[in-house]
Amino acid sequence: MYIIAIGWLYVVILVAATEKSLAAAVMTLVWYGALPLALFLWVFGPRRKRKPRLPGMPDEIPHQPDGADAKRDQ
Repeated sequence: MYIIAIGWLYVVILVAATEKSLAAAVMTLVWYGALPLALFLWVFGPRRKRKPRLPGMPDEIPHQPDGADAKRDQ
């Protein structure tokens, strides 16, 4: 997915470099580069998956011993 974004930026930078004025180059970078790329990354970018949280449940589960500690038997 990032290779598409890098390729798109490469093409837009080359197009902006062929513009006749600096203002046209900046507008090309913004309108053809930054805005579509931001939309693309917002729609197809990686999202953080949140665990479903039930009401009344604590944020963290307290640590419970699992018996894996190597302790001397009594």
